[in-house]
Amino acid sequence: MNDTKVLVSGASIAGPALAHWLTRYGFSVTVVERAPGPRPGGQAVDVRGPALDVADRMGILDQLRAHSTGMRGMSVVDSTGAEVYRTTDRTVSGGELDNPDVEILRDDLARIITESAGDVEYLFGDSIAGLDQDDHEVRVVFESGRARTFDLVVGADGLHSNTRRLVFGPTERFIRHLGVNMAVCTVPNFLGLENWQVMHQMPDGDMRGAMVMSARDNTEARAYLMFGSAEPVDYDHRDVEAQKEIVARALAGDSWEMPRLVEHARAAADFHFDSAAQILLDSWSRGRVALLGDAGYCGSPMSGQGTSLALIGAYVLAGELAAAGGDHRAAFAAYEEELRDYARANQEMAVMNLRERRAQAGQAADASAAAEVLVETGVAEFAQVVASYAVKDY
Repeated sequence: MNDTKVLVSGASIAGPALAHWLTRYGFSVTVVERAPGPRPGGQAVDVRGPALDVADRMGILDQLRAHSTGMRGMSVVDSTGAEVYRTTDRTVSGGELDNPDVEILRDDLARIITESAGDVEYLFGDSIAGLDQDDHEVRVVFESGRARTFDLVVGADGLHSNTRRLVFGPTERFIRHLGVNMAVCTVPNFLGLENWQVMHQMPDGDMRGAMVMSARDNTEARAYLMFGSAEPVDYDHRDVEAQKEIVARALAGDSWEMPRLVEHARAAADFHFDSAAQILLDSWSRGRVALLGDAGYCGSPMSGQGTSLALIGAYVLAGELAAAGGDHRAAFAAYEEELRDYARANQEMAVMNLRERRAQAGQAADASAAAEVLVETGVAEFAQVVASYAVKDY
């Protein structure tokens, strides 16, 4: 299969993971990424359940464990900073601590995966401007003006997938907003946290608040800033400065450390903002083009499974292509049949848990009870869904 040329759009997690497996199977892989280089920053992500098996088969599991966030627990504080909830059993970002799951910073995971792949061509600072496919090939024109042909194209370019837009249509057709918006960025460890995270939910708004966790041996921190909105927020997902202003306005007030946190977010060089949303598609492929990870079946950060689904999806898609001898029709169909039920279960779990959190939090007797609802809702159900899939051999 050395003559099968695959273009992968997106160089975060799903794209490099697919490149890892495709090169192992002998495909020729090119990855195109709009950013000028590997993207810095990003939230702490989780490798769970069957995704641990995939990471082990990739030969990177020990590296992931060596770079884990090492959280010891978390606290929830009120508007004065007084602690109303504390646990060393779980964290809001990573879930249960007493299990084999790995929580790792997104940029660390991306680097490890990229370095693990074979001979992959990377085109940074470019993107797909247009593509045209027939029964034999896909002709791609890049924003840089260059034009090339490939046998297959895979969109692994996230919630706002450019590949999906070009082949399937506008994002608005396929997106389900969950009523939550979140920004993530690197900030100084101004709270002096030691392998710990602190969360604050402002008392005057649905899902309005922040979480701060120490990172990189406590030399810095990652901040999550959240607020709810009944309707999708209207914004340009490439205008970072405008996004910072949206977050600053939404979180205005003197509750806890919010003013200082907002100012740190304004200064952050790796600020990322988006709505918590899901992608719902009738099919994950069209002709010689397929979608992978968030581009095809985003579960939203509320699912806690986006990274694991990306790793599993990359493994399955590459495995099915290899098993089918490069026959994309058979491989794409098998890929979707193998994973669709698992992806849907994770999406629905996110929706149900978010709905339950909102309902129970509104009935909580005090701040401590509300915090417990926020952190502990859906723990058993989540574990059941994660464990409901086992990776096959290829």
